[in-house]
Amino acid sequence: PLEPKANALIQLSYKRKVLINKMIQQETVLNVIDNSGAKKAKCIKVLGGFKKRYAQLGDIIVVSIQRLRKKSKKTSKVLKGGVFRALVVQTKNSYQKKDGLCFSLDRNSVVLINQQGNPIGTRILAPVPKLLKKKKFFKFVSLSVGLL
Repeated sequence: PLEPKANALIQLSYKRKVLINKMIQQETVLNVIDNSGAKKAKCIKVLGGFKKRYAQLGDIIVVSIQRLRKKSKKTSKVLKGGVFRALVVQTKNSYQKKDGLCFSLDRNSVVLINQQGNPIGTRILAPVPKLLKKKKFFKFVSLSVGLL
């Protein structure tokens, strides 16, 4: 009687892993959580291979700026319609760590970066996951409010 339950858990975790990968794709509208001046951005392309369709935490995508923040329109470092690279730092779908702990966030968010991979803004206004530290994005971890 214990074996079917164990098999069900394995299948459930396998399905969850499949759902984790299908998160951000083309035409997804994302929040920008740095002080570069952008508020909303739309994903144009997921980088990392010619058949890569979905982006998850720590992936780099190409975005187009859709809306600017009202307070910083004059001092904004970006313009509406501008095309930039961005790092995915928050996703709505749950992410499972290796120790079994699952966490999910309330929005899909990115941080704008330049061609060299450095952030355009000088602050990140929300906590970022520890996964970015493992993927060698130390600059983003140091600019953020905290770690998840």
